[in-house]
Amino acid sequence: MQNSLIVILMLLVIAAILWPVWRQRRLKQQIAGTAFPTPWRKILKRQLPLYNSLPADLQLKLKKLIQLFIAEKQFIGCEGLQISDEIKLNIAAQACLLMLNRPSALYPNLRSILVYPAAYLVPGQQTDAAGVVSNNTEMRLGESWQQGKVVLSWPDSLQGAADPKDGHNVVLHEFAHQLDQENGIANGAPFLASTEAYRVWSQVLTAEFDQLQQQLKLGIPTLFNPYAATNPAEFFAVTTEVFFEQPQAMQQQHPALYQQLRQFYRLDPALWQQ
Repeated sequence: MQNSLIVILMLLVIAAILWPVWRQRRLKQQIAGTAFPTPWRKILKRQLPLYNSLPADLQLKLKKLIQLFIAEKQFIGCEGLQISDEIKLNIAAQACLLMLNRPSALYPNLRSILVYPAAYLVPGQQTDAAGVVSNNTEMRLGESWQQGKVVLSWPDSLQGAADPKDGHNVVLHEFAHQLDQENGIANGAPFLASTEAYRVWSQVLTAEFDQLQQQLKLGIPTLFNPYAATNPAEFFAVTTEVFFEQPQAMQQQHPALYQQLRQFYRLDPALWQQ
């Protein structure tokens, strides 16, 4: 009897692990034969200029990923915001840019996207130099949680898509964190192909991170938002924004870093802007 219970428990665990893969495979099969809605195509072309610069094969792939993302993930409006097709499509399109050529499942740990009508306040605590802890509130544009959620400000998500060359994009930033969190807490080292890949990744990104901190101390202008110097996880997320939005500048100024991100995302955005 005890052995039977162990077998049943093992089967349940295996089923729980494989269920997302089976579900996504079935959805992919259904979507493969479903046309991309014409109204969605119009929104995509109008709100996501980066889409228009993609090669035709990547445009087609992106549209299929968008359909899968919207079918699979739950969008929740916060503080009275009504979720529309426009909101779903805009956020899904930006999130799926990161997954265009990646072989893994489409954010397998992500279940829901919470969308606010503006930047939102989050309660927190701050410790001063004397060790005194005080309560405060922090205004945020987005967050990525390990518990299967991404939180976004809709106006800032919309603005990030509208200006694809300023190097700032809250959706790309938070979904880079989602990729980083697939193997645990965000630490700037997402799933890579091999031990050697991790070694080179660590070597390059550590050197670039240290260089950024040094430049900021000396007051030297940098390509990256100073927030990237907070920790390795934020460095990965910020450099992902720049990789997609200012790829040629990154390729020229930080060639080794660009190469690592190009290998990770299996994309070469510098070619899209030529």
